[in-house]
Amino acid sequence: MKFFTIREVPTARWSSEYPLNIKPRIETLFMVFVGNIIFGFGVAVIIAAGAGLDPWTILAGGLGLIFDVSIGFATFIVSVSVLLLWIPLRQMPGFGTIINTIVVASMIDIALPWLPKPGENLLWLQLFQLLIGIFICGIGSGIYLTGNLGPGPRDGLMTGLQRITGKPIALVRASIEIFVVILGWLLGGTVGIGTIVFAFLIGPAVSIGLSIVKIASKPK
Repeated sequence: MKFFTIREVPTARWSSEYPLNIKPRIETLFMVFVGNIIFGFGVAVIIAAGAGLDPWTILAGGLGLIFDVSIGFATFIVSVSVLLLWIPLRQMPGFGTIINTIVVASMIDIALPWLPKPGENLLWLQLFQLLIGIFICGIGSGIYLTGNLGPGPRDGLMTGLQRITGKPIALVRASIEIFVVILGWLLGGTVGIGTIVFAFLIGPAVSIGLSIVKIASKPK
């Protein structure tokens, strides 16, 4: 249960001294890339499972219906809005923020065609693959966040709110995702069982990933 009580991103041997480091070590960049590749692969596994869209895509879908725009453009609006929320949270971007945006999207496109896609009649298999994808995302987040080169938009919202509230990362992330699910549903987005599972478990998965990295890497 200690996994679920972690309250900050731990320091690893590859951690940068600060997010806006313009000359990060090769090891730091490598681990941030690896973490984002793993995270992107996890997202692809979740999409391939077909058990339901993630909360943020539900929100984008709801906004798309209201404003009559494509889900892609709505997703862009959501991302920009999340980044604007960084300002009052005093969350700092960095190379990792850019790497997250590019690498995760690229990895999804690369991996998705090769992944198994259970049929709708195999709900148990869809949920099993969904759980695997969530766990992979947690591990990837744990690796890239400890690089301290700046988080992706959603992870930055999580770490910023955690720093202000002092609550466990698992609780903060789960609360964000559940709020987004409810908001997306109220706006007309379609919520599936996989959406609910993701909302409740991605926070604990990230917390477990951070804890594993903390144990596996000697701090400075």
